[in-house]
Amino acid sequence: MTTAAPHRRTQLPHDDGSPVRVLVVDDEASLAELLSLALRYEGWEVRSAAGGAEAVRAARKFRPDAVVLDMMLPDMDGLAVLGRLRREQPDVPVLFLTGGDSVEDRVAGLTAGGDDCVTKPFALEEVVARLRGLLRRSRAATATTSRDGSVLTVGDLVLDEDSREVFRDGTEIRLTATEFELLRFLMRNPRRVLSKPQILDRVWSYDFGGRANVVELYISYLRRKIDAGREPMIHTRRGAGYLIKPAVG
Repeated sequence: MTTAAPHRRTQLPHDDGSPVRVLVVDDEASLAELLSLALRYEGWEVRSAAGGAEAVRAARKFRPDAVVLDMMLPDMDGLAVLGRLRREQPDVPVLFLTGGDSVEDRVAGLTAGGDDCVTKPFALEEVVARLRGLLRRSRAATATTSRDGSVLTVGDLVLDEDSREVFRDGTEIRLTATEFELLRFLMRNPRRVLSKPQILDRVWSYDFGGRANVVELYISYLRRKIDAGREPMIHTRRGAGYLIKPAVG
């Protein structure tokens, strides 16, 4: 893990002025302390937990706005912890930490409902930047974003920007905050091909350092939820990008 020079803090306080709350879950005490210090420097309130059961208890009392969660914990793995956290806070953004450059670990975490993933060793500044992005997307997804009507419709797919509900042919589809933002961007631009750089800039709002394959991953997650067992609506234009349009037939 590396450190970065101090930067201007972006506190992202709540409407009542209270600080953002972040739960850090990692059994490496030194790493958890470094992360906590970096996040407190942002002006955020931080709690830490060294195991999965402790994390679930802490989240219940602390009600975090975001969670940094190690995939490997002494009592249960991160995916099990995620499942228990999401039962009580379905929309809390989760940033996974993985112990190696394993594509399988990253895919497993994101497929299970994690919102982002960072591989150890990492720069503290990167974790902070990704958390800021997750928090902004989570807030954007819960905010009222349209004065003239908050419902987007493409074919039989309906997205309500106010309630964050998504339906296809009357069946509700549950999405993470990041999946919701990606789908909203696609649905605001029906039949328009959107490039990976455009999607990264709009949905993630920061440079992924060449890891544009995160767009491919999230497109695949959306397809599993939106198109599974149905006529496809999300399409790939090789070398150009992705688009959404009403299903044929």
